[in-house]
Amino acid sequence: MTTPGSERSPYGEAALVDSALLVVIVVSLAIAALSRRYQFASPLVLVLCGLGVCWIPGLPTPELDPDVVLFVILPPLLYSAAQDSSYVALRRNMRAVGLLAVALPLLSAVVVGFVAYWSLPQLPLAAAFVLGAVVAPPDAVSATAIGRRLGLPRRMTTLLGGESLLNDATALTAYRLALGAAVGATTTAWGGIVLFAEAAFGGVLVGLVAGVVIAKVRQWLTDPPMETALGIVIPFATYFVAEEVHASGVIAVVVVGLYLGQRSAREGYATRLQDNAVWRSIDVMLESFVFLLIGLQLPEVLDGLKGRSVGVIIWSGVAVLATVIVVRIVWMFPATYLPRLLSRRIREREPAPTPGSVFVIAWSGMRGVVSLAAAFAIPLTTDDNMPFPARDEIIFLTFVVVVGTLLIQGTTLPLLIRVLGVHSDERRTDLLALAAAQDRAGRAAGKRLEEMAEEIPDSDAMKEQVQILQRWIRSRKNLAWEELGRGEEELGESPTVAFGRMRTELLQVQREVFINERDAGRIDDEVLRGVLRQLDLAEGLSDRSSKKRD
Repeated sequence: MTTPGSERSPYGEAALVDSALLVVIVVSLAIAALSRRYQFASPLVLVLCGLGVCWIPGLPTPELDPDVVLFVILPPLLYSAAQDSSYVALRRNMRAVGLLAVALPLLSAVVVGFVAYWSLPQLPLAAAFVLGAVVAPPDAVSATAIGRRLGLPRRMTTLLGGESLLNDATALTAYRLALGAAVGATTTAWGGIVLFAEAAFGGVLVGLVAGVVIAKVRQWLTDPPMETALGIVIPFATYFVAEEVHASGVIAVVVVGLYLGQRSAREGYATRLQDNAVWRSIDVMLESFVFLLIGLQLPEVLDGLKGRSVGVIIWSGVAVLATVIVVRIVWMFPATYLPRLLSRRIREREPAPTPGSVFVIAWSGMRGVVSLAAAFAIPLTTDDNMPFPARDEIIFLTFVVVVGTLLIQGTTLPLLIRVLGVHSDERRTDLLALAAAQDRAGRAAGKRLEEMAEEIPDSDAMKEQVQILQRWIRSRKNLAWEELGRGEEELGESPTVAFGRMRTELLQVQREVFINERDAGRIDDEVLRGVLRQLDLAEGLSDRSSKKRD
C-alpha cells in the first residue's frame, strides 16, 4: 500500500536514471558510428567523450552497477568472442596463451599489490592484493580491433584473443581469494589453489555439458529464428548455472562458446547468417555502452576521495599505473624466449617471434570495464562490520589504471605497430591454401554433377542447367587462383570479378522492379520481403567475395 505522496512519479529519480541509461546507449552508438566511419579507435573516443561530458552541470550520469557488468554485459561479450575464436588455433598456442592468461595476471596481482601497499600508507596488504587482482586482467577488445585493422599476424591476434577469453577467470578467482582475506575470511594458500582448481574444472565441465545439450537442442529445432533466439540466452544461462554451483562462470561461457562456434560450420546457412548479424550488433552496442560508461564514472570516483591527501593519491596512481604497464613488458620477453631456449621441440615447431612483435603484445595490455566492475563490487564493510579499508582509494586507482592504459597504450599502439613493422605476410599463404582447397572442392562438385547428369536424358531441358552449374564450378575454382596472380591494375578486371559486378547490378535492377510492383499494388509486402531476402542473400555472396579480395 502506498501513502499519500509516496507514489513514484514517472519523472522522479528512477525515471531520471532510466532516461540517463537510454541516453548513454544512444549517445555511445552515435559516437561509435562516427568513430568507425572515420577509422578512429572507438573505445578510446568513447572514453574521452565520457570524461568530457561527465562534468556538465545537471547531467544525470548512471552509476556503474557491478552486477550489471558481471552478469549482463560480460557473458555475451565473452560468448561472442569465443564463437569467433579458433579452437584449433588456441589449442596450438595453449602454452603461450596460458602464460598470458594465467601466469601473467597472478604475477601482476602480486607485484601491483606490493607496490600499492608501499605507495599508499593507509592501504593494508590484504586490500592491496585486492587492488592487484582487480587491475590484473587486460581487456583486449580494443587491442584486437586495432591489430586486425592494421594487419597483425594471425598468431598475435590469436594470443590476444585467447588471453582476453581466459584472463578474466584467473583474475576474478584471485580477486575472490584476496577479498575473502581482506574482509576477514580465513583461507590458506593451499585452500586458495584448491578453490582456483575447483572453479576452473567446474567451469569447463558446466560449459561442455551446456554445449552438448544446446547443440542437440538446436539440431532438433531446425528453426533458424528460434536457434538464434536460444543462442542469445545461452551465455546468461551458462554463466548463472556455473556461478550457482561455485564454478567459474567466465570459463563456462568461454567453453560453451568455443564448442558451439566449432560446430557452427555444420549448421544451416540461415542460422549462421542470422547469428553473425545478431552477435555483431550486440557486440557493438555493449562495447560502446561500457566504454562510454567508464568515462562517465569520474565524478563518482572523485567524490569518494574528499579529505584525502591529493599528493599521495596522485603518486600512488602513477606508481600503480606504471607497475601495471612495466610488469607486462618485463614478463613478455622471458616468457617468450626462455621456453624456446629450453625446448628444441618448441624451436622446431614454432617460428621465432621478433622482438618487435613481442613488444607489441606487451604494449597491448589495456584494462577495461571488468576491472572497474570488480572495484565497485568491493563491499562497504568487512565481516566485523568495520569499513572496508581504503575502498575509495582502490576504486580511484583502478580508474586511473583503466583510463591510463586505454589512453596511453591505446592511442600509441597503431603507431607502434607501424614503426616496428609488425604486419602479416600470411595473405599469399592463405590464398595458396584456399586455391588448393577450392580446387579439391570443385573437382568433388564436378564429379557429383557428372553423376547427376548421367541420369538426365539428352533431350531434357535440365541439361542446360547442368552446363550452367559446370561454368559456376569453374568460376569458383578460378577465383582463388586469380587472386594469386597479378592485380587488376596490370591485367584489368578478371572474369570472376566482372561476373560478380554484373551479377550485383542485375540483382539491383530486379530489386527495383519488385519494389515498384509492390508500390503499384500488384504484389503484397509479404511477397516482396520473401523475394528481397533471396536477392539480398545472392548480393551478399557477391559483396562478401569482393570484400575478401579488397
